[in-house]
Amino acid sequence: MATPPILSYEGLGLIQCSGWLFQDIDLHIGPRDRLALIGRNGAGKTTLLRLIADQIESDRGKRTIVPGTNVVMLAQDPDFSDHARLIDFAVHGANGPAEHDVQAIADQLGIDLMRPSASASGGEKRRAAICRALAQEPDLLLLDEPTNHLDLGAIDWLEDWLSRYNGAFIAISHDRTFLTRLTKQTLWLDRGSLRRKEIGFGGYDAWMEKVYAEEARAAEKMDAKLKIEAHWLERGVTARRKRNQGRLEKLYEMRAQRAAMLGPSGKAKLAVVSDDVRTKSVIVAEDISKSFGEGAEKHTIIRNFSLRIQRGDRIGVVGHNGAGKTTLLKLLTGDLQPDSGSVTHAKTLDGVIIDQQRSLMAPDKRVRDVLAEGGDWIDVRGIRKHVQGYLKEFLFDPGIVDTKVGILSGGERSRLLLAREFARASNLLVLDEPTNDLDLETLDLLQEVIADYDGTVLIVSHDRDFLDKTVTVTLGLDGSGAVDIIAGGYADWEAKRRETKKQKPAAKSKETAAKTALKPAATKTKLSYKDQRDYDRLPDHIAMLESEMAEIEAQLADPDLYSKDADKFAALTASLDGKRTEKEASEERWLLLAEEVEAMAAQG
Repeated sequence: MATPPILSYEGLGLIQCSGWLFQDIDLHIGPRDRLALIGRNGAGKTTLLRLIADQIESDRGKRTIVPGTNVVMLAQDPDFSDHARLIDFAVHGANGPAEHDVQAIADQLGIDLMRPSASASGGEKRRAAICRALAQEPDLLLLDEPTNHLDLGAIDWLEDWLSRYNGAFIAISHDRTFLTRLTKQTLWLDRGSLRRKEIGFGGYDAWMEKVYAEEARAAEKMDAKLKIEAHWLERGVTARRKRNQGRLEKLYEMRAQRAAMLGPSGKAKLAVVSDDVRTKSVIVAEDISKSFGEGAEKHTIIRNFSLRIQRGDRIGVVGHNGAGKTTLLKLLTGDLQPDSGSVTHAKTLDGVIIDQQRSLMAPDKRVRDVLAEGGDWIDVRGIRKHVQGYLKEFLFDPGIVDTKVGILSGGERSRLLLAREFARASNLLVLDEPTNDLDLETLDLLQEVIADYDGTVLIVSHDRDFLDKTVTVTLGLDGSGAVDIIAGGYADWEAKRRETKKQKPAAKSKETAAKTALKPAATKTKLSYKDQRDYDRLPDHIAMLESEMAEIEAQLADPDLYSKDADKFAALTASLDGKRTEKEASEERWLLLAEEVEAMAAQG
């Protein structure tokens, strides 16, 4: 490490229940480290963060911290019970931040901190917790699932803030895109040990595969069986990757087929479909609209939306909080009726809905009670399976079959819920924010289960990587009532938005120029030479940066790049970060100049 650490642990160990959760861990955190903390549910990731934050004591080890270092933790589930309003939570504590500092961040995040805590949504509470953490000006920021309950706009804001942050951070997250964009080093908590690699999360999969392969070779040489969880013995990292590559190829084929059924503008071709396609349709929405409120308060959520959903489609729904994602989902499933237009369902449609509230399972129930009503066998979509064997399919140790639900972690409870719901016979699966509380391995499993599901899937999610690897069609909402229909995943929708954004400055520039040309010469107020030059050149420069970023991202998408050429991987990652920062600065500069031009045109 080039610079001295600001916080270190030597020989760290912690006992949990009947044994060591981890032991003999050495950890050194530098002043500018950007660390991804990776590990399975139950490995102790959150516990390790709490140790670093000095919230709990270790059973072994020495903690050293540079005097004056401010360590702040953004907890996954902060407790608001003793705080009447969100602002009360945000400024709480002896070292709590000043109210005006908290409010400044709240204004940027778009959160009303005067809202009562009891009626606040999960997203509002998460924003309030972010305001509290960031306003404390931490030297070391500990982030436990920071994107949970956040919409895409808030995630973009947080990513931008962290990219400019001068301190160090450690992030636990299931959001692969978030980790890939921001982290420079990776901590891997695995089977009681902690490994560190000077690579961002983008290189984690290749590193993990290499480590397991080396362990397997060492075990063979010793003629001993490697003690790895049943998950790895049964599935295998390399085998899983090959299967997932095959599934992705199939997904791309499905997207191409779906693109052929959508018009150039993204409108479904409802009027000109064959009888064969009609018979495959499971949900048909024709020109539906939905508004809430009356008179001046009336707000249109969905306007003139049409789509034919076929058997086997995987539909992703994206947009910021309040844009109408859940409303659209309820319209499509029949839980809500449109104000105009119609939604028709196939007579055989039989759906399973797994919602974001995750109705709590009774904590005193055993795992076998949840899955098999106390028995030993479970019917999985018509196939009889032993409950312990079925648990292994969802990455559980079969020995937990008689464990009480209340003892399981939040991620394990979510996984158990998925196991129960996926066992039910159905031909429509509805997932509302399914990735919350799931670790990366469970997300991989969920992607596989969805890919192998015989029916149709509707997914509301803010997890960009998950959508890119899962859905065939993306419905994008911007809150105006319009719905983009894109063949592909989140990245395809984002590319369309970038293209639209790029076209708008050009159109705006022409419109402004035309208005200015009509003004008398004597009343014109001109930009300076430098400002005018930037105003003229930046749209093309931004487009060039986007093209270069796309080329780099295409190279980084190669799963074998890191193992083949780690230096090239690091160089490409650094280059992408630099171009992303330059693009954001260029966009901000152009928008400021455009506002100046508009203001001058109006005054003239």
